[in-house]
Amino acid sequence: MKINLEGKKAIVTGGTGQLGRCIVRSLAECGADVAIHYHKNSDKAEELVTELKAMGRNSAAFQADITKEQSIYAMRDKVYEEFGKPDIIVNNAVVQYSWKSVLEQDPADFISQFESCVMHNLYMNKAFVPYLIEQQYGRIVVMNTECSALADAGCAAYVTGKRGLDGLVRCLAKEIGKYNITVNQVAPGWTISEKDRDEHLEKQPDYDRTVPLGHRGTDQDIANMVCFLASDLAAFTTGAYIPVTGGRVMPAI
Repeated sequence: MKINLEGKKAIVTGGTGQLGRCIVRSLAECGADVAIHYHKNSDKAEELVTELKAMGRNSAAFQADITKEQSIYAMRDKVYEEFGKPDIIVNNAVVQYSWKSVLEQDPADFISQFESCVMHNLYMNKAFVPYLIEQQYGRIVVMNTECSALADAGCAAYVTGKRGLDGLVRCLAKEIGKYNITVNQVAPGWTISEKDRDEHLEKQPDYDRTVPLGHRGTDQDIANMVCFLASDLAAFTTGAYIPVTGGRVMPAI
C-alpha cells in the first residue's frame, strides 16, 4: 500500500512558504501535478516549478492575494486555462504577524487572521469547489494548528482565526460529502522547517519537554498527513481535525 496521486492535479496556497514548499514537493513525489500559489515570492515559486518539472510533473506558479475574493477568482481562471482543474485543494497560506497579549494586540491583526484563515478558505471553496461537485470527486485539506486546541497565552488572533476556520470546514464537509468530496484539517505543532535546519534551531528544549514523543515534528511529518488525506486511502475520512503534534494535542471524545 502506498500513497498514489498519479493522474491528480493539486493546488497549494502558500506553496512557497516553509511548510508549503514541502507539501508541494511531497504531493509531486506521490504523483500529482501541482499548481503553486504565491503572494510575493515569485522566485521561489519558479524554482519549485522547475524542480517539479524535473521530476516529470506538470507544474505552474500563480500569484494571488488570498485575502481578496476577486484575486482568487482571477487566479482560478488562470489555473484552469494554463494548468487544468485541480482535484486536490490544499489551503495552507496564512498572514504572519507578531504575537502579543490580547490587550496589546493590534485589532488589525485579528482582522488579518480572520481574512487569511476564514475568508481565504471561503474564497478558495467558492472558486474551486463547483468543479469538484461537477466531477463528483475532490479532496480539500486545510491547515489548522495545535494552538486552536491549546489556546495558549499570546496567540489569540491566530487562535481566533483558526477556530473560525474550524467551523467553516466542518459545515462544508457536511454540505459536500454527498458529492464524494472530503474536507479535513491538519493541525501541526511547532514544526521544524528548512529555516530551522539552516539556523540549527531544531531542538527547543522548553517546547520539546511538552511533547510526549519528546521532540518537534518536521515539515515532512505534516506533508505526509496532507498527502494521505489527499489520497483515496482517506476516502472515508471527512470533517476531521487531525493534530500532527507528537501527542501534544489529543482531542477528547
